[in-house]
Amino acid sequence: MGSYDLTLIILTLALPLLWWFRDSLPFIGGKLREAVASKTHSNGSVKPSVDHGDPRDFVQKMDRAIVEFDSICCQGKRCVMFYGSQTGTAEEYALRLAKEAKSRFGISSLVSDPEEYEFNILDQVPESNVLFFVMATYGEGEPTDNSAAFMEFIMDPSVEFSKGGSTLENLHYVIFGLGNRTYAYYNEIARKLDSRLTELGAKRVGERGEGDDDKSMEEDYLAWKDGMWESFSSTMGVEEGGAGDVPDFSVTEVNAHPADKVYHGELSPRALIASASGSNTPIGSYDSKNPFPAPVLTSKELFAVGGDRNCVHIEFDITGSGMSYQHGDHVGVWPSNPDKEVDRFLSVLGLAGEDHRHAIVSIESLDPALAKVPFPTPATYEAIFRHYLDISAIASRQTIAFLARYAPTDQARDRLTRWGSSKEIYADEIDGPALKLGEVLQAAVGDEVDGEAPFNSTVWPIPFDRIVSLVPRLGPRYYSISSSSKLYPSSIHVTAVVLKYQTTPSFAHKRMPRWVFGLSTNFILNVRIASSGTNTPVEDHSLSNGVGTLGGESPSAVSLAKMPKYKLGGPRGHYIKENVYKVPIHVRRSTFRLPTSPKVPVIMIGPGTGVAPFRGFIQERVALARKAKEKNGPDALKDWAPIHLFYGCRREHEDYLYAEEWPQYAEELDGKFNIHVAFSREMKKPDGSKVYVQDLIHDLRADLAKLILDKRAYIYICGDAKSMQKSVEEELKIMLGEAKGGSAQVEGVKEFKLLKDRNRLMTDVWS
Repeated sequence: MGSYDLTLIILTLALPLLWWFRDSLPFIGGKLREAVASKTHSNGSVKPSVDHGDPRDFVQKMDRAIVEFDSICCQGKRCVMFYGSQTGTAEEYALRLAKEAKSRFGISSLVSDPEEYEFNILDQVPESNVLFFVMATYGEGEPTDNSAAFMEFIMDPSVEFSKGGSTLENLHYVIFGLGNRTYAYYNEIARKLDSRLTELGAKRVGERGEGDDDKSMEEDYLAWKDGMWESFSSTMGVEEGGAGDVPDFSVTEVNAHPADKVYHGELSPRALIASASGSNTPIGSYDSKNPFPAPVLTSKELFAVGGDRNCVHIEFDITGSGMSYQHGDHVGVWPSNPDKEVDRFLSVLGLAGEDHRHAIVSIESLDPALAKVPFPTPATYEAIFRHYLDISAIASRQTIAFLARYAPTDQARDRLTRWGSSKEIYADEIDGPALKLGEVLQAAVGDEVDGEAPFNSTVWPIPFDRIVSLVPRLGPRYYSISSSSKLYPSSIHVTAVVLKYQTTPSFAHKRMPRWVFGLSTNFILNVRIASSGTNTPVEDHSLSNGVGTLGGESPSAVSLAKMPKYKLGGPRGHYIKENVYKVPIHVRRSTFRLPTSPKVPVIMIGPGTGVAPFRGFIQERVALARKAKEKNGPDALKDWAPIHLFYGCRREHEDYLYAEEWPQYAEELDGKFNIHVAFSREMKKPDGSKVYVQDLIHDLRADLAKLILDKRAYIYICGDAKSMQKSVEEELKIMLGEAKGGSAQVEGVKEFKLLKDRNRLMTDVWS
């Protein structure tokens, strides 16, 4: 081998290595870790280098932030708020805690996604710092997707930290859990984490907080936080009054900006590129940070025409999106706010005029570690209220109390203070009637609340940055997917009952009840009506003055007259073309899955729209059956186990969902599939009471118990958590206890727990 060849080989090997290690080799431009350059402010203080080290090291970030923050103001204590969030609620509470730490004590914080950090360095957290854990429990006592890796690490019996030890005597922490008491594993993750950190020697500050979404998460949080802050102050040696009311954002109206760079409701930078260019070509991958604008393939009403309720079946086309799903997964639907609420809020802030509502604003965070701008900017005021802020939610008591300082009249200030300070008055006059923030501000000054746009509202001088800080981000609403990708690989089906109800009497509505319409389900109903070009099930004759038990109006009388209207065209009209409507969606994975083998019995309980995922389950088995018969002939299913579906609704010819499909599935599955239906308004027990799904289970208890105890059947429950789930689970305990020759309270509970522990009993419920 010649010298030339040897040189060439050496260069071929060395150059890639030099390139790979370029950032750590000073002779080619890299920096030694010990030789970090620093810059000096004009006042002589040292500014840290722009080299921010390991992005997954939150302790480094805390240290840097202390230097930066100390140079500005304050006491040098730092907090990190970690949130385990599936839908964004835990993140919202983490932000609120961070903001309150700053306003009470002048302490700035990092608000952090645990998925982005390594936790073997927990033993490096200084004792002068505090970690906050705001943890939601998801599904069957499971961590949220973004906290799963952290929980797996911290719960490891042989966990080892960066210094070689397995204890955390250095660590101070605060914990607040988000759960729902109707679920079996109420606040399981917060409780597990609290117990584990204590076991490792960490010291909790204050009591563990637990929020119950079944009652009032907000009231649980408010009742917990003040005591926690007292303990925080005492433990950390800090005093209140550190910073006062400090803004989180800087808002600037932009007079001139390239039109194609302005957000009009697009949910991501990639979505902006598509809508600004008018392109229909999918751009990038689609997820919760970049939802896919899915064309509506078809939609239909599932309830009988002439009834007072709606249930929509809608199919979204995911062709070419790269999206996939499995049976049991959820789809996130991103609604917009209805026209009336957008107009109301713009009017209350004095932004209703055409020159104001379409004005472009740029928003920057004054402390990115504490509060990120919650939506893309620059954007118009109208886009912000229509697509980005959840102005359709019930106004929170804490927000109402805060806004009293901006009241335009003494009466308005007194009313907001009264509502914000009294839990009972708030429950009676705000929460009970479900008043939105715009309605609260109108009612406080005595403006007409139940009118129609254009509103003539008294203007509130609230700085817009406070609105951005106080009003939560408008996020997706999740639905169980009611199809199987084995039968429908290019479409996602949703089954949604439309929320519409009358509230308790409202002081803002002349002490009469008022109608409330669910944001997302009425959005879906609007899409169905627009895309199909048909009316709602309630025909025009129902608009006559129906007489109801509340407020003088029957449900059918308001179905068309008061149903909220939405701007369905979306940003720049991008969500409609040639009468094809699009809806932004993304898929959220679930563990709600069938057993792999069809030889394992399956028992599904899903009354009402709880049947949605089970339609997907049955379709999954139908697809498998078709393949099996194609491969092994007509007797391919002879060894398959039985599949039982317990379904309930009011009446056979009113709200029996997918009634025409179930016999077809039963035929394809050669009788292995059996559906048992309880028509609660048509069937009566001997004592005259209504028949529900748990009664059908009771009637078949002997056969079902054998499937569960002898054949290792899997059980699935989907639907209402408040009453149905509890009643079904009690019936299962009775059945299992009886089959074991004992009682529901002893043997039944024991077998029930075994089913849960072995993941043979799974639930997908809501309250």
